[in-house]
Amino acid sequence: ETNKPISLRFSVAPTVYSVDNENQTGSSLEFFVPKDLADGFVNNKRECYNFRFQKVFDQVAKQEEIFENIAKPVADSVLAGYNGTIFAYGQTGSGKTFTITGGAERYSDRGIIPRTLSYLYERFSQDSSMVYTTHISYLEIYNEMGYDLLDSRHEASRLEDLPKVMIMEDQDQNIHLRNLSLQQSVNEEEALNLLFLGDTNRMIAETPMNQASTRSHCIFTVHLCRREPGSATLRRSKLHLVDLAGSDRVSKTGLNGQLLTDAKYINLSLHYLEQVIIALSEKNRSHIPYRNSMLTSVLRDSLGGNCMTTMIATMAVERRNLEESISTCRFAQRVAVIKNEAILNEELDPALLIASLKREILSLKEELAMVTGEQRDDRLTPEEIQKLEELVKAYLDDPDPDVTLSLGPDMRKIQHCFSLLKVMYSQ
Repeated sequence: ETNKPISLRFSVAPTVYSVDNENQTGSSLEFFVPKDLADGFVNNKRECYNFRFQKVFDQVAKQEEIFENIAKPVADSVLAGYNGTIFAYGQTGSGKTFTITGGAERYSDRGIIPRTLSYLYERFSQDSSMVYTTHISYLEIYNEMGYDLLDSRHEASRLEDLPKVMIMEDQDQNIHLRNLSLQQSVNEEEALNLLFLGDTNRMIAETPMNQASTRSHCIFTVHLCRREPGSATLRRSKLHLVDLAGSDRVSKTGLNGQLLTDAKYINLSLHYLEQVIIALSEKNRSHIPYRNSMLTSVLRDSLGGNCMTTMIATMAVERRNLEESISTCRFAQRVAVIKNEAILNEELDPALLIASLKREILSLKEELAMVTGEQRDDRLTPEEIQKLEELVKAYLDDPDPDVTLSLGPDMRKIQHCFSLLKVMYSQ
């Protein structure tokens, strides 16, 4: 069992906090909130808030550093056959989408998703002993409705034109997403094109906090399958890369109309996410309310199941955002308490297993026919005769004294080869 690693990233210069990254056991973050004299001299408000995390990144941290510290270890575990999740949580405008997807201005601004795709396909090319197949899905959850961002049959001018994704649950309580397409990608370019297609269809709107605010939760998933050539044993793993919508208080957003409705849905789903986090952190809790929202249903394994999960909390630490930043830190520390138990996802491919069993049955039938002396009455076909002539010629031409002529238990083939050898000897 492992606790979830938690990292923090700031998007603006420090004004009201201090960071200590020197400690070997992790990093600490301290907020200083000076008392307001308007509240009077007798004021018991707390002035210092201290939080500990695995790592704290300031505003000068590069995207490459974020990838090496956060995404690369998770990608390595996915290559080994374990499920992995990285999700970004924080206030609108604090850098969640920039961290997960990246910026469009410079190549060095690539985020976790494109860098992870590059890393995975690089590893595929270096490992010739395995056969890898990769499929990609891209789900958007907007106002508690799921949409397939990669559906190739629709040219959507609006989000509502995309296929709606429905949650289905089987008898074993496994979640299945109906109408969510899986697109195969054989190389990095195809995978990046799918990412670009999905990002083009995302629900984006301007808010007072951010000119291009993502108004939805988006889950980019890499489905990976690896096996040795000829082996029936498979390892299947999933990597969820999650960009959550902004965790803002409605009273501070200055929104109205449809954007206000969006904010209410976002806050409700994040509230349900927090309820699940709190329930998972309580040792004797028997019921976990995963079904309260689509987000928590989809991320059930990532939050409290078979998955190696990492959270990155983003904050815009300005004085006016202080309450939101402290709230983000508190949420992150609740997530860190949860323990997941990731297991190796190894299984047998039914198609390959059936083919192997058919070959074994045929071999056993031939051995049984040899032991019992059962004779086959049908004649050898011209193709079989030609193949036998080639085998006998190769056998005679091979200079290796230990070479064998493998014909199986078929007495027709054995007798025909003796006839061929007799003719060749007489010539």
